Amino acid sequence: MREDNLIELFNSLSLEEKIGQLIQLNPDFFSRNNAIKTGPISSIGIDENMIPYVGSILNATNAQDIRTIQNEYLKKSKHKIPLLFMADIINGYKTVFPIPIALGCSFDFQMVEETAEIAAKEAAVSGIHVTFSPMVDMVHDARWGRVMETYSEDTYLNSQYASVMVKGYQGTNDPNKNIASCVKHFAGYGGVLSGRDYNTVELSERTLREEYLPAYQAAINAGCKMVMTSFNTINRIPVTANKKLLRDVLRNEWGFNGVTISDHSAVKELINHGVAENEKIAASMAIRAGTDIDMMTACYANNLSQLIKNGELDIKYIDEAALRVLKLKNDLGLFENPYRGANSIAEKQYILSKEFKSKAREAVTKSCVLLKNEDNLLPLKKDTKIALIGPYSESRELCGMWSFTVDDKEVVNLKKGLKQYSNNLCSCIGSQMLDDYTVVNELNQLFGKSSIDSSFIDDSDELARAIKCADHSDVIIIAVGEHPYQSGEAASRVDLKLPDVQMNLIKELSKLNKPIITLVFSGRPLILNEITKISNAIMQCWYPGIEGGNGIADILFGIANPSARLSISFPYHVGQCPINYSYLPTGRPLINKSDNNRFISKYIDAPNDPLYCFGYGLSYSDFKYSSITLNSEILKKDGLIEATVIIENTSDYDGTETVQLYLRDKVASVSRPVKELKAIKKVSLRSKEKKAVEFIINNDMLKFYRSDMTYDSEPGEFELFIGHDSSTMNKTTFKLIK
Repeated sequence: MREDNLIELFNSLSLEEKIGQLIQLNPDFFSRNNAIKTGPISSIGIDENMIPYVGSILNATNAQDIRTIQNEYLKKSKHKIPLLFMADIINGYKTVFPIPIALGCSFDFQMVEETAEIAAKEAAVSGIHVTFSPMVDMVHDARWGRVMETYSEDTYLNSQYASVMVKGYQGTNDPNKNIASCVKHFAGYGGVLSGRDYNTVELSERTLREEYLPAYQAAINAGCKMVMTSFNTINRIPVTANKKLLRDVLRNEWGFNGVTISDHSAVKELINHGVAENEKIAASMAIRAGTDIDMMTACYANNLSQLIKNGELDIKYIDEAALRVLKLKNDLGLFENPYRGANSIAEKQYILSKEFKSKAREAVTKSCVLLKNEDNLLPLKKDTKIALIGPYSESRELCGMWSFTVDDKEVVNLKKGLKQYSNNLCSCIGSQMLDDYTVVNELNQLFGKSSIDSSFIDDSDELARAIKCADHSDVIIIAVGEHPYQSGEAASRVDLKLPDVQMNLIKELSKLNKPIITLVFSGRPLILNEITKISNAIMQCWYPGIEGGNGIADILFGIANPSARLSISFPYHVGQCPINYSYLPTGRPLINKSDNNRFISKYIDAPNDPLYCFGYGLSYSDFKYSSITLNSEILKKDGLIEATVIIENTSDYDGTETVQLYLRDKVASVSRPVKELKAIKKVSLRSKEKKAVEFIINNDMLKFYRSDMTYDSEPGEFELFIGHDSSTMNKTTFKLIK
């Protein structure tokens, strides 16, 4: 539709019709089909007269249902304004990839973009127009359940992933291949206090702008069409009613002209935050601040019209928000084709295609992080007698909490994957997943699944079977971890250890004195101290998606050489949380770990360092780094410095190394992090091959928010690190002259 025609349509709408564009409900209000429920939806109290004007639908998920709802809606619509269909497509639609934190460990931006392209193709032919992804909330606290949905603890990585995910989803705006992207949660949601979901966030302006905001801005710069507000407060103001963030920063500073949407029920929750007395005031605060769409509450539907009629609200807020929604619909071509993409025949062609599954398998091999490989236990030989034991040995729950649309029959479990390469395999569960299934049953109820009987197996009998199986093996593979519903939204935890029932299994098997390979499935870093002591090899598998069993087997048998690196630190103890590599120095730093000086910044009962640091990960290849050479030790304001290292693959395995460059500003007007990741390069090296790896350093990489909050660099000395992970001490120095 031409813009002038769109404006003409907009001007013809009644106030109620404009308000309707700002309301999002789930399919329950339009059909009897079951909907995915991601918040408290029981009786929201919406005025039924507003339902015919509603502008968008949440989590309808197949072409036939979407076409039916759209068709019935348009029959009753005076102006034939089509519905927008939005959904949580987090790590794939039907072809489910590893969870985002796992993809983050790939350090492979091109591959991650390709996963978004595939998710968009499958979702588009199913009639979905918008995905609530990517989530780029930076997180330093493994207790937070939503760690699984983000990509990294690092600003640089999150920004890169934000950009490629948006490009992957949106592409060229082809209705059969692309969907609109909604970045979330704006802003700072990953900084919730105590790692407890929906909790408050306390961030300085400097920390917010330097560490948290860049990833959202990267998504906006990539053309992201929507932004979702976060549940939390910033400076004691809930983001859904935060004018500074939604109007001053997002729109005025960054130039965002797309649509904003609240998270589920967040407008009404302004009452619980203690900033609004009732739904009427909550609606007024949210629309004034810049929240365009109210997701799943009656606040806008029941109150905006009256606020206008009473003269308590300027109609301009309604007009600008409604027009933005109409422009998005027009941008997606919905006025010409309200059924955009929704095609049951195309669903069968695209969804779960051989090509898509192959990419999912590749993503697994690039996302699983090898943490330990004592005496080169891995890769395994095909004639090795294997005992596969643990609650994840035969489980198909490998996709994580947000994989609502997955067909469990399509998931390749670990046993099936290993059988491709081994005829000498016995397997058993060995133990239950959890000691207590209370939290799982709570989440099962929320998502309409059946409860779990925690007594479904006899642990003693199962342990006996496990020991018998292991006793006849050459090597024991133990597949353990969190239950999938122990990670994700509303799944914050204070105890990050494996359940006792699983640890008991591992300890009993260790008594056989056979090599142990431990595979850990989780949506967050777990405390692996005990496992590290017992296991000869450890691999962090995360939730690997539908091709999990195949991809993991490819690594274990050396078909694929692991190359993933941790995009988040693994704490030594939960008491270290929050923890990250780019911390600020203190006045009494711990310099020498063997120093017995009590009066320095350290724990008396645990190390300061994580168990496994950011950027860490092993390969079957061994890589040797040369010292760093610079083409100049002086960087001028408008100049460049070239930094070079020689990487050598000293092993007999071809492999890929992720070369990481970190910088430190040694003296500045404010305290600066001990290290900041500024660039990476993935380098493939054949056995015994050497390559020169070059990085370019410029002034922009040195900028920060100075003491007066201006954004710029400061002259002085900088340390430059290039190495395998954030612990590297391969460094040199240069000076910035301005």
